[in-house]
This record gives sequence, C-alpha cells and structure tokens, in this order.
Amino acid sequence: MATRPDRGAAAARQRALTRRTFLGASMTVAGATTLRPTTAAAAARWQGKDPFRLGIASGDPTSTGVVIWTKLAVDALAEDGAGAMPSQPIPVEWQISSDPRFQQVARSGTEIASPESAHSLHVELDHLVPGREYFYRFKVGRHVSETGRTLTMPSPGDSRPLHMISLSCSNFDAGYFTGYRHAAAEQPDLVFGLGDYIYEHGALPGRVRVHTGSTCLTLADYRRRHALYKNEAETQELHQAAPWIVTWDDHEVANNWAGIHPQDGVPSEAFMQRRTAAFQAYYENMPLRRTSRPRGTELQLFRRFQWGDLATFHVLDARQYRDLQPCHDGRTWAFSDCPERDDPSRSLTGKAQEKWLLDGFASSEATWQVMPQGDFFAQIDLTTGPLQTLGTDGWDGYRVNRNAIRDGWVERGVKNAVVLSGDAHRHFANEIKADFDDPRSATVGVELVTTSVTSGGDGTDQPSDREGMLAENEHIKYLADRRGYISMTLDRDQMRADFKTMPYVSTPGAPISTDVSYIIPAGEPGLNRVGAGSP
Repeated sequence: MATRPDRGAAAARQRALTRRTFLGASMTVAGATTLRPTTAAAAARWQGKDPFRLGIASGDPTSTGVVIWTKLAVDALAEDGAGAMPSQPIPVEWQISSDPRFQQVARSGTEIASPESAHSLHVELDHLVPGREYFYRFKVGRHVSETGRTLTMPSPGDSRPLHMISLSCSNFDAGYFTGYRHAAAEQPDLVFGLGDYIYEHGALPGRVRVHTGSTCLTLADYRRRHALYKNEAETQELHQAAPWIVTWDDHEVANNWAGIHPQDGVPSEAFMQRRTAAFQAYYENMPLRRTSRPRGTELQLFRRFQWGDLATFHVLDARQYRDLQPCHDGRTWAFSDCPERDDPSRSLTGKAQEKWLLDGFASSEATWQVMPQGDFFAQIDLTTGPLQTLGTDGWDGYRVNRNAIRDGWVERGVKNAVVLSGDAHRHFANEIKADFDDPRSATVGVELVTTSVTSGGDGTDQPSDREGMLAENEHIKYLADRRGYISMTLDRDQMRADFKTMPYVSTPGAPISTDVSYIIPAGEPGLNRVGAGSP
C-alpha cells in the first residue's frame, strides 16, 4: 500500500524544477515512451510561441486513474476565443510519473487536440496505482508545459485521512485570486470547485478589474472569458497543485438561470443556444471525463467519487434540471409568502438526480457522505421578527425536494452527512435540522458554506446583519463576510473545517488566516467550535 506523500517535500521538489530542467532532464526510462522531438517544419509553425499559456490541470480522480487537461493557446486572450491557434489538429505528447523529475514514468502517449474543441485536451488515464501522488506534463514541438501534481483515490478498504478544499465564486472584476495561491500552498489532496468559476457579465463601472469583452452570449464569448480567468497565475497554480472536482452554479451560463429558463423566466431558443455555448466552453476548460462531454443541449455533471472507505462524494448539478424559481417576479431571491415553494411537483435536482443521490446514500458504506453542490442548503430566514422571509433561488425555494433528500439520508442510516455549498459570498457553518422551524429538533447533518474567492469585494469583519441573522436562525452557528475558502481534514473519527479568510482582495498579496474552526465527530452530527475569531 502506498504511503501518504510528504506534501512539503513534494512541494519543494516541484518548485525547484523549471521548464529548463524539464527539457534537460533524462526522458529515457525502461518501458516508457519519451517526449519525442517533432520535425523542424512542425516546430517552425509555432514561431517560438508557448502554447501552454492557459496552464494545465487534473481532475475527476478514481482509485486507478485521473483526467489530465490542457488547452493550447499561443495568445491567451485572442479575439477568436480559440487562442490564435491554427485551424488544424495538433498532436500533444503527455507523461505521468511517480516522481517530479520524470525518472519513473508510469504512462505516456500522444493525443490530438482538435480545433473543434478549441484545442482542449482531456486525457483519461487508467491503470495507475491507488492512493498515489503523481506528476504530469505535456509537450508540443519544443515546448514543455509546467509540471502538475495529482493523486489517485485510495482503493476500497483504505481509510487514510483526506485533506480537501472547497471554494467558489471567483469574480475577476471583484478582486485578485490570492485565495487560489494560498490554497495551492496547502498542497491538498482534492479541490472542490462549487460553482461560479467565471462570471459572464461584461465590463462594469467602479470594479477593481475590468472584464474584457461584452456579456457572454456566444461560444467565442465564453471561450474568451474562460481564457481570461485561466490566464491568471493564481488559477494555474491551484490547478497544478491538486486534482479538482467541479460543479457549476449560475454564472458559468447566466445569472440565476434555472433549467430551460433564463433570469427573466421566459424560455427561448436564444437562451438554449446560449446555454449550449456555455456548456461547450465549460467542458473545454474543465478537467472532466468524456462522459461529461456536451451532447446537444445537455451535459452530464452529477457524478460520484470514492475516497477509499473514508468518504463518498455525491457531486450534484443544481442548475440544469431545476424548475423555475417559485413565485418568480424577476428577483429570484426572497419572498415572505410563496406557496409554490412547497409544491411537491417542483424540484431543484430533478427526479432522476434525486433518485440517483438517494440510491447512492443507500449503497455507500463510507464513513462520511459528502454532497458538494452550488447552493445554500439549510433554511435561512433573511429578516428578523415573526415574518419569515426565505430565498427562492436556493434550496429554500424547493423545500419538498430538500426535505426528501435530508429525510432520505436519515432513513437510509447515514450518520455523517456533510453538504458543501457555495454561492452565498459568505462563510456559513450550519447544522441541518430534522425540522428547521424547531431548533430543538435533531441535528442530522452539517452544511459548510464557503465564502467567495473574490465576489463581494473585500467584505468586512463586522457585517451589520450578523447578530440578527444568527438570532433568527439558531442552526446557523457562524457567518463571516470576508473572502477565502474552507480547508478540511477528514479521518475515521472526525472532520475538521478551517474557515480561511483574507482582509482584502482589492489589491494582490493579502495574507490568509483561520477565522474559526469546527470539529464534526463521526457519528455525532453537529458543529463543535475549536478555533478563535468572532462568531
């Protein structure tokens, strides 16, 4: 059985390597295909331009495999949305090794990056060793990419500890992606991207930075927007540091979209064309498996992962199958009186995904059942006093669906249910109650809501509504209005969640600290505070 990697030593080794040392390192190993030089004519076509300007990534790991990704571009922000690449297939060589100097190459090969997919490449590797740290890279002509670090999941029967990060809402024009750099420095085992990886709106006045181009509507628009975000050094660093498991929220397509409905609630052919373009660009830019390749107007995003016997991850798609938000009036966020939210025919997940999730709860024997998804899951009353004001775009707008999932895991004997959420632009630590309207009812799980990477700007240490929010919602144990992410460690006995925050994102280089920490003991759902900081 592979031992747990020394992250600090691995990080130091990785930082010590440069592209020059990659080119100079021996690439000849027994039984492995080396990165072969291309012909002079092929090399000349690149005119000395680096095609790896959008970085590399890995994701969707299994116990024996992982996806490694890159997208060729010699001009990251080219107007054509395709990186100014030639309109022809490009052979790309790849290697994956158990050491960062590629002296122990495990697999290697060549795949074709086609212009139809904007020269993106999703290499699905298999026959790797379970629970192993690996390093990977790509080559085109004389150009070699940076080296990425990735991992395979442990095999069944292995309950080794897990270090993971959840984050969401990285709005380019709201600030700098410093949080990505801090997360990369932790060298986590997994990164969960919980949505709003990009924002689709055009340039807005008074922002920290400026979105290039107008509001995204076409495939070229979405490709350019993804390139803008991928071009950031901090984005590339975090993708290189660990495998990502992603899902989306709304801004990967359009604000507050719901299934076939745009924000105004009126389905149209134009919106479906826009959605299809956004789906294609999303797939091209994420380290997803071919099972998630768009098919017409659909993209398969809900899927399941297994970290040995320790954790099962049931990753949800909370946008593609949902009904229009209840009592829709164009705001899609808060109503005090909306009977449609309790209509049993309405769903956020769709019936097929709900059944898939409940079947997964029933079949998994892992210690922790974790549900990464995009929207606030617990009930949250947004106003003080006897009048209850609930949002409609999150799970409060689909209470029958939420309650069926919560009650479903209880009925199936799940003792350690953890919901990972994004979207809120604030940190929240929530206890999931058997009856949210009765604070004395049983706690049946927890929800860890990550704040944004940048959305909402710098934030504040003293949000004016904090005391009222906590008093009105006794199951909410903590909220914070700063930017950052959640860093979590899991083992058989407990889960620890460290809520990381930064004092600013409006300028680069902010420090990061742990605002508060919580322990969730295995078999005892509930939040036990152990860290410092304001409640």
